[in-house]
Amino acid sequence: MAESNLKYLFVINPKSGGKHNVDYKEAIDKFFAEFTHETAFYTMGGKNDAAALSKEIEQLKPHKVIAVGGDGTVSLVARQVLGTEMSMGIIPAGSANGMAKELNISVNVNEALKILTDGIVKKTDAIKVNNEICLHLSDIGLNARLIKYFEQNQIRGKIGYARVAMKTLINKKNIRVIIQSRDQEIKRNAFMVVLANASKYGTGAVINPEGNLHDGLFEVVIIRKLALSEILKMIFWPRPFNPKKIEVVSAKSVVIETHGKVHFQVDGEYLGKVNKVFATILPGQLNLILPEDSKE
Repeated sequence: MAESNLKYLFVINPKSGGKHNVDYKEAIDKFFAEFTHETAFYTMGGKNDAAALSKEIEQLKPHKVIAVGGDGTVSLVARQVLGTEMSMGIIPAGSANGMAKELNISVNVNEALKILTDGIVKKTDAIKVNNEICLHLSDIGLNARLIKYFEQNQIRGKIGYARVAMKTLINKKNIRVIIQSRDQEIKRNAFMVVLANASKYGTGAVINPEGNLHDGLFEVVIIRKLALSEILKMIFWPRPFNPKKIEVVSAKSVVIETHGKVHFQVDGEYLGKVNKVFATILPGQLNLILPEDSKE
């Protein structure tokens, strides 16, 4: 099929947390009016979206499937596209848009759409974490608890985030973890352990300075101490951490066990408490559409 005659399926989440005041279908139709590509739309309803989207993809057989929403929408689409010949794109329309920030995809809808037609397709890794697909970041401990509190809290925005962040820090708990990889066993006390395919959270805080979505590895980031020096590195000048405070280990697979159940999240979705996490890299399984100036 010629590049000028492709099928695009846009998966739109009307409940995404962003406040962009954009009619995405109208913007997409306007942008593609000058092209001969075929465009179709699936609007998420909140129930049985995975099965319904799978059926839509099977019937339409699109070349490119585009997530229009936040990280939850990105994850939903990625699970459908992973391991296929289809390419996946992102139009960020959520509140944090962590994966889009990682890939330098603009929240400006026309700039994001231009990447779909002019960008490059690059094979990208994912992590399988307890049978969930993680493109971005998964963790146990402090941040997962923060996500739980944030979901339960009725206040949104900076005030709401500040309140639940303070509650999380006041109630922080140290967890005992055993991390078993192919090469070593690590026993630590930690506030949280991150499985990082990417480098930074949606807030912009860099948790994994050497993160690379295309290297066939992920990093296990062990937050041993909540040190101001390391937090400043995350926020203002990303650089290697002090290993006595934040330890980073590269791996292809790990098993993490904890003494007691701890909070657990994958790509911003809180998934309850666990006492064991299995993680393995899925190298190059996702054909991701990136800006044409993306680093090799």
